[in-house]
Amino acid sequence: MRCFIHKFVINLLHHMDYKNLAVTIIREELEKFDLLYNSIRSENPHLQEMVEHMHKADGKKIRPILLLLTAKALGEVNDKTYHGAVTIELLHTAALIHDDVVDDADMRRGQPSLNSIYDNRKTVLCGDFFLSSALTQSVLTEDLEIVSTIAKLGKKLAEGELQQLFVADNVIIDEAEYFNIIRQKTASLLSACMKIGALTVEADKEVVDKFTELGEHIGISVQLRDDIFDYYDANIGKPTGNDIREGKITLPLLYAFQHTSSTDNQKAKTIVHNKDFTDENISYLINFAKENGGIDYTYSFLEKSTDKAKQIVSDMKSISNNMKEAFFSVIQYLKERKY
Repeated sequence: MRCFIHKFVINLLHHMDYKNLAVTIIREELEKFDLLYNSIRSENPHLQEMVEHMHKADGKKIRPILLLLTAKALGEVNDKTYHGAVTIELLHTAALIHDDVVDDADMRRGQPSLNSIYDNRKTVLCGDFFLSSALTQSVLTEDLEIVSTIAKLGKKLAEGELQQLFVADNVIIDEAEYFNIIRQKTASLLSACMKIGALTVEADKEVVDKFTELGEHIGISVQLRDDIFDYYDANIGKPTGNDIREGKITLPLLYAFQHTSSTDNQKAKTIVHNKDFTDENISYLINFAKENGGIDYTYSFLEKSTDKAKQIVSDMKSISNNMKEAFFSVIQYLKERKY
């Protein structure tokens, strides 16, 4: 047991180092971002209480980190960059708030979700406040292409979430549909981050397009890692199965269904079709996915997506080696993170 804990701590420190390497180069810029982001307030005391609750649930800040790294790699971080970074994080927070209502989630970033404290009506309106604040920040960039990017991103996020709900009703999907959903729900957000970062320093269109592509590969990697988390608890190695309970059939289980015979997967498919998600049945589905190569396949796809992202960075001639190392570090951190 002592050996396991020691190994876990060493690994955790190792993964933290990757993120620290990426953040060190933009530490000052990230502090300025924090000041601007935390300055978003409401004069309504009830709403402000909800806003402060979300500020306490501080995430990993991957989106502003990627945006600021992009801008610094290509030019000089400026006011437009900061407003762009705050815009993305506010939009992301709005999406999380609304997603928790849709999914009836109880926890968010290690603390009770807004909808578990307040009712759904108040929570949706708080999400709308964050969304409106994001639009305000996008206007402050005084860049119509950034505003347009944010507007299109908002549509993609809504379409991706809605499509996932419809797909959950259909139960089993194919791999192409799965990747279509994660491109809209996760990859589009990180892709927009890096596009906006490049736009704020007036990078050439070819460079903007390349960073947009880089963001998509990183976003796919992030979602694949999240999907793997559903089959393990980050702390003690026990499975969670939250996505399965919500009817979300992600890549590990999808692969297992598609690579077993109808006889071998009959019980698993019956559980999913009947939405009979008892603890015992969730455990059965998780083991079914593991035993039939679903986790290994998802890891292999994660590896490919990460390698593509690293290759794009390697091929970039317009950024310094120091900035390349920062991108490599954040990509590796996202690939290996434990939560």
